Amino acid sequence: MSETHKHHNIASQQKEHKHTNRLINETSPYLLQHAHNPVDWYPWGEAALQKAKREDKPILLSVGYSACHWCHVMERESFENEEIAVLMNKHFISIKVDREERPDIDSIYMQAVQAMSGQGGWPMTVFLTPDGHPFYGGTYFPPADRQYGQHTMPGFPRLLLSIAHVYETQRERVEAQANELADFLKQRSTTHTKSSQFPGTASLSILQTASHKLATTFDAQYGGFGQAPKFPNTMALEFLLRVHLHKAKGELALQQESASHAERVMVETSLQHMANGGIYDQLGGGFHRYSVDEEWLAPHFEKMLYDNALLSRLYLHAYLVTGNSFYRRIVEETLDYVIREMTSPEGGFYSTQDADSEGEEGKFFLWTPQEIERLLAPQDAALFMRYYDVTTHGNFEEKNILHVVSDVQQLASEMQMAVNDVHASLQRSRAILFQAREQRSKPGRDEKILTSWNGLMLQSFAEAARYLARADYLHIAINNANFLLSSLRPAGRLLRTYKDGRARLHGYLEDAVFLAAGLLCLYEATFDLRWFSEARALMEQTIQLFTDEEQGGFFDTGNDHEALISRPKDIVDNAIPAGNSVAAEVLLRLAALTGEEAYRQRAIHYLEPLADLMVQHPQGFGHLLNALDFARSAVQEIAIIGHASNEETRSLLNIVNRRYIPNSVIACCTANDTEAQQSIALLAERPLKDGKATAYVCQNFACQAPVNTVEALEPLLD
Repeated sequence: MSETHKHHNIASQQKEHKHTNRLINETSPYLLQHAHNPVDWYPWGEAALQKAKREDKPILLSVGYSACHWCHVMERESFENEEIAVLMNKHFISIKVDREERPDIDSIYMQAVQAMSGQGGWPMTVFLTPDGHPFYGGTYFPPADRQYGQHTMPGFPRLLLSIAHVYETQRERVEAQANELADFLKQRSTTHTKSSQFPGTASLSILQTASHKLATTFDAQYGGFGQAPKFPNTMALEFLLRVHLHKAKGELALQQESASHAERVMVETSLQHMANGGIYDQLGGGFHRYSVDEEWLAPHFEKMLYDNALLSRLYLHAYLVTGNSFYRRIVEETLDYVIREMTSPEGGFYSTQDADSEGEEGKFFLWTPQEIERLLAPQDAALFMRYYDVTTHGNFEEKNILHVVSDVQQLASEMQMAVNDVHASLQRSRAILFQAREQRSKPGRDEKILTSWNGLMLQSFAEAARYLARADYLHIAINNANFLLSSLRPAGRLLRTYKDGRARLHGYLEDAVFLAAGLLCLYEATFDLRWFSEARALMEQTIQLFTDEEQGGFFDTGNDHEALISRPKDIVDNAIPAGNSVAAEVLLRLAALTGEEAYRQRAIHYLEPLADLMVQHPQGFGHLLNALDFARSAVQEIAIIGHASNEETRSLLNIVNRRYIPNSVIACCTANDTEAQQSIALLAERPLKDGKATAYVCQNFACQAPVNTVEALEPLLD
């Protein structure tokens, strides 16, 4: 967009609003929320950085995201305040960043804030020298001094004047602090992960050690780890499910463990309490961000795409392992919620739904007994309120978060009803209340589409389509993949974000590898060679753009990215997996499919030096532990020769798809599909047996004799 056109946009907007700043030309909903602040905001970019240098002013960097409650509070209190805006505009060059669009900037400066203050979070407020080096920072600041116990939190205006005074009168001190922090950040970005020697075929026992470490913080009563606030920690639970499978197959020793700390019990206790708690939307499906209490009752009500992607996959895997239909219901309700609320007409998935509606946190999701009694028949209302613990005094600001407190069998006995009648009543009531809730003002929605988060959700839909035989989910997955590959890659280079027909910002490591992982899952659900080829091409591009040649693994930003004060390289799994963790997994899966040892070696060189660190801190390396499991396990390589739509072939595929075999890959093609056989070495030189669809199962560089009956295939998979 030309500068003339930008100024025209701002001028036309100013006719409708008292203030309009440069953020009006952005696509991020979070940035657009601040476009009419009296603050002279800049987006991150050369214009702001050059202005800071030219005018020798410090930079005030404010980082947040659309669904962040305290970000909205700070905007209302400070950024919409005319007097505070005057101080900001006079003394600083103010830059506003959406952390979901720019995880690189967020990561760099969050490390600085944590180093300075010992804590972090959003909104994040950081003061930088004109060359981008941080010298002071924090999170939320109130509009005036506030007393919290013995501690006084400085008001934002006082802080602004103090920082401006220090910058003007103690410049050497400021620059020394900034240089010290810059050196710290550079050291953090060169984490040593490369090793000239690695075991490669080391024992699986390290996985058991990590499991025992997780058990020490497990909450045996309510599930999850630690105390309030509680986050789902899906990756650690996924890892425990894998350890359970190893033990079930005799690959890890069964030890004398407390029943409450056995891996399957830890997983199921957590999944059941979460799905029955207020963190789960009992009427509309889908999970809120986290619980403020240890019982999973009161959530922070925002809904994030990535949480629902990771949780739906975890519940799907639990269903495959246990056969418990409860887990399948949670999977389908969660994915149905994503289709209904979070899917764009083009096929992309939106990012978040806010915690607030009509200015109140959680208002959309809360109920009173009077509202329920007005909508339901008396007996249905009484049963519903008993099942979901709806009371006159409430459990959240005198209203009720729906959560399950008794099972249906117990309720049927209490109400002297048949179990089927209880189920029918609850289902009827949920439908009525859901429709009534749809008439309320819905929480705001951040409609930007992020490639990485979409890659996570693509995996969920592809796997659910495969394992649950849901053609509708497959349709959603294919539409999403087509959209991402066409709209987020307009000129060959994958981009980060899309909104209102506009894709922008070079993609990060997580964008490329999360999408590659999703495409591999889609290949295994469809056996359309296009998805495999696209996944492999993305990983080849990842190796070219992101490789850390000195220390191993990958940087978060490409070698074509703008120069920042350090080049971030995240190795820790947080709310979403680290890009490096998923990259290792994808490389290992590609190696199993293609036979390319270079892929495996690259992954192993990253994984093995971190193995001891993973074991000591398993909650911070959940996904990486899953990749390590894949690297150290006897991976099953399954090739099916036959047309994927033929009944004979489907019967063989269905046997595979009834199981959760995390350390496996599967490929399928017809006997004369030379393109697939050349692309995927696992399919090469696999003739039909007796002219019928045939399965080959290989493990530890050796293949079993080919089989073409269900009865012969089943024991090869167990």
